[in-house]
Amino acid sequence: MNDIFSVDELLSFAERSYRALDVPESSAKLLADTLVQADLWGHQSHGVMRTFWYGDRFVTGAMARDAAPEWVVDAGGLAVLDGKDGIGQVVTKIAMEDAIRRAKEHGIGAVSVRNSGHFGTAMYFTRMAAAADCIGFLSTNASPAMAPWGGREKTVGNNPWSIAAPAGRHAPMVLDIANTAVARGKLYLARQRGEPIPETWAMDLEGNPTSDPVAGIAGTILPMAGHKGYAISAMMDVLSGVLSGSGFGPMVNGPYQAEARSNVGHLAMVIDIAKCRPLADFNADMEHMIEGLKATPRADGVDEIYYPGELEIRADTEQRKSGVRLPQDTLVDLNTRAAALGVAPLG
Repeated sequence: MNDIFSVDELLSFAERSYRALDVPESSAKLLADTLVQADLWGHQSHGVMRTFWYGDRFVTGAMARDAAPEWVVDAGGLAVLDGKDGIGQVVTKIAMEDAIRRAKEHGIGAVSVRNSGHFGTAMYFTRMAAAADCIGFLSTNASPAMAPWGGREKTVGNNPWSIAAPAGRHAPMVLDIANTAVARGKLYLARQRGEPIPETWAMDLEGNPTSDPVAGIAGTILPMAGHKGYAISAMMDVLSGVLSGSGFGPMVNGPYQAEARSNVGHLAMVIDIAKCRPLADFNADMEHMIEGLKATPRADGVDEIYYPGELEIRADTEQRKSGVRLPQDTLVDLNTRAAALGVAPLG
């Protein structure tokens, strides 16, 4: 069975699957694009393997196919958007586009989002701000993945966040991280591949380090940088969940929980660079900054230094030419689920 697919093949498959689930065309296209783009960036944990994680939520009604997000606060540079349990990617695109609009008017724009869902890869949306000659920030909360520092019961989400900025002649500089040692999706990917995980990623139910992804999923993912990762994650929950009036902590449910409302909150914030200084000067300084990073003397065995976001751009460029290779377990699962919907398989 073929396991390497073009971008068009993957987009078509995901879009057809969602259309078979009665998702509106524009939303199906956006969902498909966010998943395939994650694969292209090399983040398969957030890629097409998640197609039916979202699909199951449509079937149960935990996520609304055609929700109509509602603006509940409009305060100039600041707004609050109620996602009405809609598709996280759709809600977040609305929020980021509006934050960009507000930034262009006021210099800075922020949209606090309640009652949304998992939006996939955060950098998909912060790069929208960079493309508009702005700096974009996006945070979200997530279902419990880690214990508070010193605990062994997961009550804190990995609560990822992203920052993106234009970089002159270079592709945007982008940070996109979860506050756990790894995103939980990487454990699911390791399980699909039948691979062990590093013992620095997760603890089992008894609080012991584990190399078994199944035990890690059942247990607790470790925070990045020890207590610092826990503290950052807690503050991202303040920005995303508490501020918006959405869920927080154990009230948030993940995309793999088919029957539970997400109860997720986000914060999208955008700064218009030109309101701070001439854009050309900013871009020139970004180019100079990147040149300095890449010119730093390298440690033994290091061939090149990359700036944040560069590896994803290189992976995207390469895989658009070579195609995306899917793990066999992922491919079997996708095709089995598609067959049940009458959707033509991959491969």
